[in-house]
Amino acid sequence: MTRSFLFVLASTRTGGNTEALARRAARHLPAGASERWLRLVDHPLPPFADTRHSTGYAPPDGNARLVCDATLAATDLVIATPVYWYSVAWPAKLYLDHWSAWMRIPELAFAKTLEGRTLWAIVVDSDDDDTTGSSLPVVDTLRRTAEYMHMRWPGALVGHGNRPGEIERDAAALAAADRYFTGA
Repeated sequence: MTRSFLFVLASTRTGGNTEALARRAARHLPAGASERWLRLVDHPLPPFADTRHSTGYAPPDGNARLVCDATLAATDLVIATPVYWYSVAWPAKLYLDHWSAWMRIPELAFAKTLEGRTLWAIVVDSDDDDTTGSSLPVVDTLRRTAEYMHMRWPGALVGHGNRPGEIERDAAALAAADRYFTGA
């Protein structure tokens, strides 16, 4: 099977540090792999309502269908999110909330399709050093998501930068980005 990477950009800032780190890492995808970039704020998902114990869920439509189909088509899912208040950015949280519905719609076979695929995480926080203190809850959320969905989890690529462009000063993150998808 040809590998297809879906980069899910969860930042509300276009061209920010998280996206820059993701694009740096994407330069080193495995040979022959395809890539698709999906900025969640460009395809807004509807508010999520937990109706699993009442009405259940209808198949997604509109932007939700586009995002769901793109997720199902990927062999490798890359969630790129900045740390906002020690959590994933709200577009990523809303995206993951919708997974709760999609995995309960039998015709989507969402959980079964994602099983065995790879969930990657590219996370940028505003810490000033190489610690991963404020990114730890985000990394843990995404790792646990991978485990729950029976997906492969190769670990997270974490960078540090606050103002636009500051990721370029994080030499360790840039070097890690160059090896992230190669496993070297």
